[in-house]
Amino acid sequence: MASLLTDSLNFLSKATPRRVWNTAQVLGGYALSKLTGKAQHWGLPVALSFEPTTSCNLRCPECPSGLRSFTRPTGMLPDELFRKTIDEVAARLWYLIFYFQGEPYLHPNFLELVNYASRKGIYTATSTNAHYLNDSNARRTVESGLDRLIISLDGTTQEVYEQYRVGGKINKVLEGTRNLIRWRKELKSSTPRVVFQFLVVRPNEHQMEDARQLAREMGVDDVWFKTAQIYDYQNGSPLIPTIDYYSRYENTGNGTWQIKNRLRNHCWKMWHSCVVTWDGLVVPCCFDKDAEYRLGDLQAQTFRQLWHGTQYRDFRASLLKGRDQIEMCRNCTQGTKVWG
Repeated sequence: MASLLTDSLNFLSKATPRRVWNTAQVLGGYALSKLTGKAQHWGLPVALSFEPTTSCNLRCPECPSGLRSFTRPTGMLPDELFRKTIDEVAARLWYLIFYFQGEPYLHPNFLELVNYASRKGIYTATSTNAHYLNDSNARRTVESGLDRLIISLDGTTQEVYEQYRVGGKINKVLEGTRNLIRWRKELKSSTPRVVFQFLVVRPNEHQMEDARQLAREMGVDDVWFKTAQIYDYQNGSPLIPTIDYYSRYENTGNGTWQIKNRLRNHCWKMWHSCVVTWDGLVVPCCFDKDAEYRLGDLQAQTFRQLWHGTQYRDFRASLLKGRDQIEMCRNCTQGTKVWG
């Protein structure tokens, strides 16, 4: 609880008059759009996701990076593209997520880019499988100014962990976590807030309490239990957990499965945030993993041009007319309410 309060105060400390006004503009446009059914949008994103790379060292079964199933190319985010975009939006941007697909620490200048955003007063977060948190990287992570570090912990024993994190080593995850916690203490830093993220699937659901205990023993600040997105869920899957609360899917009773979420014709994410791929494509959200719904290209446009451009406006309008008509949205359990 104390770490959550510290993290919340840290997030609020990033507030500036421009960021607060921008948030009010975005909220106002979203509320008016829902009310009228016509897409209205003001301001710039409150949050932004940047993809450092599509490369990954693991082969997780429900991840395009792990499956090597992308149709788009694999590569590394150019430093200059990142800096140019951040320079354009930094005055209004509150929250930067350094993650989409791939393992961020494989980018050779990842922590330098984190520091660039941090020095502009933006709250920064990333997600990692923690296999590259050696002593040097752990220290540099703390020194970079990163505000939140999410570590994937999908099992507390190697036998269970490797069933989803294929090719991964649980001892590397725990060693990297210890390195990070140690350097945070040595450097007397309150950041980054360290979170274990536990993707609940059937093979690991019996270890949820073990994950909580492990976090307490290691000094990890929190544990988040997350539902898993499963692509071929219609006929069931061995990954769907038996604990109903942590399943995105429900059994219809006739041998098929369906998403619990009832899609509504609006989506907060389309108004307050977006995702930038490593090569500068802007896509609506993290569900568009293969960049099918490309709304602009930062190699050819400024961010402001595409954010208020015809393609984005038309996409927001299509959501208000029929979100269930957009293929990407059909496997989505998010985006139906503000901040959700």
